[in-house]
Amino acid sequence: MAGMSLDTIRTDFALLDEWEDRYRYIIELGRDLPPLDEALRTDANKVRGCASQVWIASELVASNGGSRRLVFHGDSDAHIVRGLIAILFAIVDGKSPQEILSLDINAAFTALGLREHLTPQRSNGVVAMIERIRADAAKAASAELSRVH
Repeated sequence: MAGMSLDTIRTDFALLDEWEDRYRYIIELGRDLPPLDEALRTDANKVRGCASQVWIASELVASNGGSRRLVFHGDSDAHIVRGLIAILFAIVDGKSPQEILSLDINAAFTALGLREHLTPQRSNGVVAMIERIRADAAKAASAELSRVH
């Protein structure tokens, strides 16, 4: 995903004092999310525990040095949730499955100060999306191990 970096999002967020502006910014991030291929809108890619419809898919791709990293694709029918997906993807973008598993995605997300401005239902949805990203990383990491051995 050629989205925004987490550092850019952090910097932009710090410049916005009003939560209304921050919400607009999150919605903008969601608009910049590449469209999700219809073939990926499957039941298997659907994230359970979200109030809105959310799909997250991942693929393991080889990078220049031959190491493999996870690339995520996602979408939601809710504008603000698309933005939250974009933020989560910025946290994990271009990392190997092992790096994602060792990351505290929740802490990185919470550091943006978003949690206290989300409804409990949305917060639960974010937790479900993080769990899905971690599950995909765990699956990819075990596939990597069996590929190496």
